[in-house]
Amino acid sequence: MEKIILVKEIYLEAFKNWKSYILENYFKVFSWLCFALLALTIYAFVFRVSTGFSFSNL
Repeated sequence: MEKIILVKEIYLEAFKNWKSYILENYFKVFSWLCFALLALTIYAFVFRVSTGFSFSNL
């Protein structure tokens, strides 16, 4: 739980004193997209491992 709070604080601190509204929103959307893609990748890997997918081509 402490690490989640730390990530939240880093995220909020990164966008605290930005002047450009367009850049601020662009980077916020980009960071959420990165978090979503990372979550999707972790989900896909866990799904493949849980269904017994063979990762080797041999």
